[in-house]
Amino acid sequence: MTAAQAHDRPTDAAPIPSEARPLVPALVFVALVVAAVASLGTPLVTSVATTFHVSLDSAQWTLTIALLSGAVATPVLGRLGAGPHRRATILATLAIVVAGSALTVLPLPLPFAWLLVGRAAQGVGLGLTALMMGVARDHLPEERGAATIALISVVSVVGAGVGYPLAALLAEFGGLRAAYGLGLLVTALALVTAWRSMPAAPEGRSAHVNVAAALVLAGGLALVLFLAGDRGLWSRHLPVAAALAVVAVLLLCAWTVSELRTRTPLVGVRAVRHPAVAGANLAMFVGGSGMYLLLTLVTRYAQTPHSVGYGFGLTTFVAGLVLVPFSVLGFVAGRITQRVRERIDGPLLLAGSAVVVGCGFVLFATARSDLAELLAVMGVLGFGVGGFSAAVPGVILAVTPKSETSSAMSFNYVVRSVGYSLGSAVGGLVLAAGTATGRLFPDDDAYTAAALAGVAVMAVTTTAALALARRRPPGTEAV
Repeated sequence: MTAAQAHDRPTDAAPIPSEARPLVPALVFVALVVAAVASLGTPLVTSVATTFHVSLDSAQWTLTIALLSGAVATPVLGRLGAGPHRRATILATLAIVVAGSALTVLPLPLPFAWLLVGRAAQGVGLGLTALMMGVARDHLPEERGAATIALISVVSVVGAGVGYPLAALLAEFGGLRAAYGLGLLVTALALVTAWRSMPAAPEGRSAHVNVAAALVLAGGLALVLFLAGDRGLWSRHLPVAAALAVVAVLLLCAWTVSELRTRTPLVGVRAVRHPAVAGANLAMFVGGSGMYLLLTLVTRYAQTPHSVGYGFGLTTFVAGLVLVPFSVLGFVAGRITQRVRERIDGPLLLAGSAVVVGCGFVLFATARSDLAELLAVMGVLGFGVGGFSAAVPGVILAVTPKSETSSAMSFNYVVRSVGYSLGSAVGGLVLAAGTATGRLFPDDDAYTAAALAGVAVMAVTTTAALALARRRPPGTEAV
């Protein structure tokens, strides 16, 4: 038994009421919905630009702002979820997501700013992923709880592959409102599901949100994600970008010092310093960067017209179908990981998954002349990411008290979000550097260079995971 297990006896877990029997499907459904709805911005960027008569860079903010609001809201929701009002927090957050979804389907002449407000409200729902894990750990038997937490982690990552092709199809045949209408429908269903299924938190919990610390963290994260997502700022206004980067670092350093001094931290920074937690978060950060880097490369390559000399000229909908192997094999890998986790240590699973993702980069660098090869790349990526996502929670929660599940996993999500943004930005920067003056599309060699950079990134992830495996004490098991 680990220290975390000894700290949290099963006696503090409230029994599941009879009306909450379908708890596992409800937890997974909510996690899947918030992930898929937040990713709706990806296939709809072009439609938003043409409908609202804005530039593609401006339309890209429909995705960026959802990711940003999710990263900012996650630590606050994680702390609230550790207290006695977790059910109310979940329902209130889903109500915000539904309200945001309603804003996205209002008819024109709705200003573009209101669409961004709606997308920001939808992104807040990403903070619920950690709360779903907390509910599973509190109210399910240990073995089933661990399997459910891993599944929630997997669907929160591969959910993008579920919403992408469906949203693109609706946008192609029914317009932008039809695609966003899908988000309103499923978020309303998620709210009803949560209202019927979510149990109250165990008694004896308390949670105090340090508002000042939350604002400082929000400012630092907002700047980091803004700088990672706005590639044009670095090329056109380098001094401004550098100054903002310094401010972001100072804000995050100030937040860290504040968290170490307070008795009611927003995130248990001291726990994050534990080798297992730090190693898993580092692996998730670097691995998340690599995942979004390859997703960026594949989707852009697939939609590049034949006239450029490479690419397949796929429509948004068909390009979205390329993500289907990513989601399917991601789910498969998540299930397999759960079956072998008792035989293979979590960090070794992380290392193995990183190797698989690295193989996806190698395959893309060497074989992408046929559409079937792109499908194979996405399948390999999904399998690696699915295993990765299923292994990370076990590594972290093995040394985390049950009462701090939501807080610990919310920090992991923040790290993951920054990694996603960085990976997407790196992909764009490498391709931009490989685009000749006066040309719209990059040279084919730029994709190869970006893929080789991804191989290096996953090598770092593998090394970090192996180092963590050597430091873990014998007999330590994930909960």
